[in-house]
Amino acid sequence: MWESESEAHGGRRDHGVSSLDHDNHDGLKTDGFERRDQSWYVSSDIPSDLLVKVEGVSFHLHKYPLLSRSGKMNRIIYESSLEMEPSLVELDDIPGGPEAFELAAKFCYGIAVDLTASNISGLRCAAEYLDMTEDLEEGNLIFKTEAFLSYVVLSSWRDSIVVLKSCESLSPWAENLQIVRRCSESIAWKACANPRGIRWAYTGKPIKASSSPKWNNNGGDSKESSPSRSQQPVPPDWWFEDVSILRIDHFVRVVTAIKVKGMRFELIGASIMHYASKWLPGLTREGPAAMASEEPWNQGGGGLNLIVAGPANKDDLPSFQIREQRMVIESLISIIPPQKDCVSCSFLLRLLRLANMLKVAPALVTELEKRVGMQLEQSSLPDLLIPSFHKSETLYDVDLVQRLVEHFLVQEQMESSSPGQELGYETNPRSGSLNAKIKVARLLDSYLTEVSRDRNLSLTKFQVLAEALPESARTCDDGLYRAVDSYLKAHPTLTEHERKRLCRVMDCQKLSIDACMHAAQNERLPLRVVVQVLFSEQVKISNAIASSSLKESVESHYQPMISTRRQLLESTPQSFQEGWATAKKDINTLKFELESMKAKYLKLQSDMDNLQTQFEKMSSSSATTKPSKQSSSSPWTSGWKKLSKLTKMTSEAHEIGGPMSMMPSAEQATIRPRRWRNSIS
Repeated sequence: MWESESEAHGGRRDHGVSSLDHDNHDGLKTDGFERRDQSWYVSSDIPSDLLVKVEGVSFHLHKYPLLSRSGKMNRIIYESSLEMEPSLVELDDIPGGPEAFELAAKFCYGIAVDLTASNISGLRCAAEYLDMTEDLEEGNLIFKTEAFLSYVVLSSWRDSIVVLKSCESLSPWAENLQIVRRCSESIAWKACANPRGIRWAYTGKPIKASSSPKWNNNGGDSKESSPSRSQQPVPPDWWFEDVSILRIDHFVRVVTAIKVKGMRFELIGASIMHYASKWLPGLTREGPAAMASEEPWNQGGGGLNLIVAGPANKDDLPSFQIREQRMVIESLISIIPPQKDCVSCSFLLRLLRLANMLKVAPALVTELEKRVGMQLEQSSLPDLLIPSFHKSETLYDVDLVQRLVEHFLVQEQMESSSPGQELGYETNPRSGSLNAKIKVARLLDSYLTEVSRDRNLSLTKFQVLAEALPESARTCDDGLYRAVDSYLKAHPTLTEHERKRLCRVMDCQKLSIDACMHAAQNERLPLRVVVQVLFSEQVKISNAIASSSLKESVESHYQPMISTRRQLLESTPQSFQEGWATAKKDINTLKFELESMKAKYLKLQSDMDNLQTQFEKMSSSSATTKPSKQSSSSPWTSGWKKLSKLTKMTSEAHEIGGPMSMMPSAEQATIRPRRWRNSIS
């Protein structure tokens, strides 16, 4: 059993406490030390002949007890023997300060000293500083403290944590004496041990003198644990809270040791996120994000409201806190496991937000951006809205999102070519790469809709980000249309050329019926884009009507040739009759849908006629103003005539009852509509 209460080492023990006794062979009788203000005095009949000052605290001692056990004091007193005040010694650089020197002085006088997890590291470093070795006396302070560390502290989970925490003020002595390394490996070994050997009643609680984790190497129950507690399953994250009290450099040492011992990468990532949430107050996002209206075509919808915990600007933080948080962020980035899903994308983006605000090293920021690109499809819009902390005209860091999308595309390409060997990371081959691109496309459309409300966002940045993904990533361009309409609303001073350039980022043929109906009535869109939307919708409706008519003709051609309904019912089994009834319902439903499509088609045809009339009026007025430059037939007029001719032929064909697809192939080739963009450009 690994417990600091073990009685194997003798002496008085009280949870990690050892009574350190030393026989007094110097003939100096003392009843102990007593303190008066900032001075310590030895209770003895012999007056003191040595004054030691440690960080403003005075110790009135005797030379011989210290000379016999401290090599450093021996050298100091010997070298200062010819000076005016040989009895004054200043030790301001002793590790552990006045507390450690007090315990070392008591040991020299033979006074019992209680060794605990809280004072052992300072006393061990002070003993090394004072050179209290076995050469001067057998069983000196270095030997005693080293034995307590090896046999008591390192066998206890709690004591290892407490000692490692106390080493924060003992650098570099604790590092040179391997205290930090030994405690880190002890903690790592226990964290990776079989959870059945842990008494769960003591883990996951604040570290106190009476609540040390107990260990049982054989997995058996101890006398202090009830059967119900021993059977309680131990969660895999039981050690997170205890190691999170450590300073960042010691936490890195522990996590590194845990990695070497083979801990699962998802647990290591979870411990890193737990530590970051505790030491980086600006990392946690408070409050839900208030999204805009859910109506997809609401022109007056608001933006996304974010409430981020912590200061919004690094100028609100003290300089020492900026340095500490920057060091924490850089250290955490360096120890994140290379596997893809060890930490969440939301955590990486919030860490990236803080890294940009605190100006973390560019190489580490680039590394963090690559990590985000590995799992960009898992991110959300609130985490992606990262403000521009540096000198920039835009409210949000659009360039950063552009880089994240580029890293995502590079990652996708490398996974498709050589799965599992991209950018030096260990990842599993991604299945469903197209689904990941679709998710990123939706996220990017929402991001564009949000940032488009910024009047300082240039058209070039909007266009580059909108065209960053390939066309196959979007099956529907409704999200892009929403972003374009939002940009047009926030930038009313755009020229006609800029509006046309902006609208090129979306494909009118990928818009839904609702989006097309909204675009047909949108006054902010260029007239040419409106015509393209109407034409593409008319082609869709014509194809739908033609396919429906073809289906009806095929069904009528292959109907059973039975004269009466009674003969049909008598000659067919019951199962076929039920199927035929269901088929008739489906046919009636299709007919109703066909009538609805025809009504929409007629409405669109009416809108086309109105547009053609308005355009002819505009053309006639321009011809009256500039007759010399007006030709008899312009490309726009010929385009409208072709479109009108196509409309009339399509309507006549439907009135006759024959679908366009049933015409001869030569006639289909004659009246097949060309793309509107080619006919008017």
